[in-house]
Amino acid sequence: MTATDVSQGPYRPDAMERVNTRPGTVGEMFLHQVAASGSREAYRYLDGDRWVSLTWDQTKEKAFDLAAGLIALGLEPEDRVGIACSTRIEWVLADLGVVCAAGATTTVYPNTRSGEVAFVLGNSGSRMIFTENDDQTSKVIDQLDKLPDVVKIIQIDAPADRARIEHDLVISWQQLQEIGRAYRADHPDAIETAMSKVGPDSLATLIYTSGTTGKPKGVRLVHDSWTYEAVAMDELGLAGPDDVQYLWLPLAHSFGKLLSVVQFQIGFVTAVDGRIDKIVENLGQVRPTFMAGAPRIFEKVRATVMLQASTGIRARIFNWAFGVGQRTKPLRLAGQQPTGLLKLQAAIAERLVFSKIKERMGGRIRFFVSGSAGLNSEVQSWFYDAGLTVVEGYGMTETSAATFVDDPRHPELGTVGPPAVGTEVKIADDGEILIKGPGVMAGYHDNPEATAETLVDGWLLTGDIGHLTESGRLVITDRKKDLIKTSGGKFVAPQKVEGALKAECPYISQVLVHGEHRKYISALITLDPDAMKGWAADHDHASSSEEELAALPEVRELIDGYVQQANEQLEHWETIKRFEILPAELSVEKGLVTPSQKIRRGAVESQYSGVLDSMYPTE
Repeated sequence: MTATDVSQGPYRPDAMERVNTRPGTVGEMFLHQVAASGSREAYRYLDGDRWVSLTWDQTKEKAFDLAAGLIALGLEPEDRVGIACSTRIEWVLADLGVVCAAGATTTVYPNTRSGEVAFVLGNSGSRMIFTENDDQTSKVIDQLDKLPDVVKIIQIDAPADRARIEHDLVISWQQLQEIGRAYRADHPDAIETAMSKVGPDSLATLIYTSGTTGKPKGVRLVHDSWTYEAVAMDELGLAGPDDVQYLWLPLAHSFGKLLSVVQFQIGFVTAVDGRIDKIVENLGQVRPTFMAGAPRIFEKVRATVMLQASTGIRARIFNWAFGVGQRTKPLRLAGQQPTGLLKLQAAIAERLVFSKIKERMGGRIRFFVSGSAGLNSEVQSWFYDAGLTVVEGYGMTETSAATFVDDPRHPELGTVGPPAVGTEVKIADDGEILIKGPGVMAGYHDNPEATAETLVDGWLLTGDIGHLTESGRLVITDRKKDLIKTSGGKFVAPQKVEGALKAECPYISQVLVHGEHRKYISALITLDPDAMKGWAADHDHASSSEEELAALPEVRELIDGYVQQANEQLEHWETIKRFEILPAELSVEKGLVTPSQKIRRGAVESQYSGVLDSMYPTE
């Protein structure tokens, strides 16, 4: 295995000293922050329609009650405890409870289907599981014959069926707290004793990969990996204890888990609410200083704003303002400010347009971080033109999420930044990105063959293709396995083509390009339901269903115009020659996307093989 380029990042010599003296476990890191910040606000969450807070001291008490309850129910060090719940304060507290009880959390996406829930819980050997509601509880109970290790289910929301909660297997969130408080009263040293039994190499989290191909694999992440990530992110100097994070990302995902652990190191406030349809409303109420998100969120924000300012005098003002933003961008990226007439124009653009966009996001955002998939460069540039910095980060579940993060104070747009302090990266001869460092997983759970294939001489083979810039920042180009080779011998990166189309068209939700061993590239497209509602209302189709809209000739003509615009940005062998609009979005329920919203290419190509074949009539 050879490398064409190697980087360890541009960090200060003493940064590694702080990394090497980090706390040994996540629980230790949490208790350090409690001791330092006790009465300060730690979390903010909605109680009905009112935001309420927890201090660090209050958070510890709640976590200790839950931990004691788990211990009383028989949890032993490194026993796995599942959490099948949306992002909310109870997820945070349940995870902390598991940490303080010396257990290991098995994360379960709440939209995971019943059979896959059984696989994750069974393969991990989880003994207990927190479920959010009746639906999540039913997924477990319906698969009990495959789950011999499960001894207790703790349901967070009150059950609709009181009889079910009285089943010996199921108890309520409140019951666990009561059990824990009683156990703590009789065993005051129980939590400290449990926490002393885990160390840096103890299992902290089992996160199952999304499984775009085959069964998910359980990634074993030890305490040392999470504490390393927290200190390494702190070394970036991007956030401090006075910051406010808005957290909506799935905590079952490594990205969401990372954001939770980083808070233990830095001590900022986190406002928690995982409802995607409430993000914009909540940003106005919480007024955070930073937020992390997946690319689709930033794409939707851009598309919504563009559609709202697409006609009349508003469109002219909007387009003029963004033209000014584009002219000031090179100066700002170079650390300079506009002067003369351009400075005046920038001030007017800020007042008329950009300030209003910022105010909708709370008015205090210093930066956004995009992760979990590639962010289109046009979307990133659009935000920067408006004075809102979206930087990219990169990592995998196998690297505890954040291996690279760009610096919003000095961004290099189009890159994911330098490697975190203490992490090494090299680019293999075929372009594959290889990573080594403390954040790299301990291996796949009960899967030594897959571990041996992915970890070679301490280097993680990511499967992603990229290169390093002169400044040592990483550029991701595509997934190695997703590259399309046309019959003409040209390689096409799907991410580039799909991103170009989504950046051009605010009405598109998902794109899958196709063309392996074909003469040209084709695409399957789904429409964004929210964006299409506005179009339908303006074109006398307000009563049409999503499927009916997708079949309209005028909608096809609309999308075709955007396809041609996107093609102008692509090499001729990359352009989309034919496309079809699918009747509805690809969904987790249909097995066509993963819980983290990655398209299962094989499943989609199999289900829509007839549609794809119809786009190559001469072959």
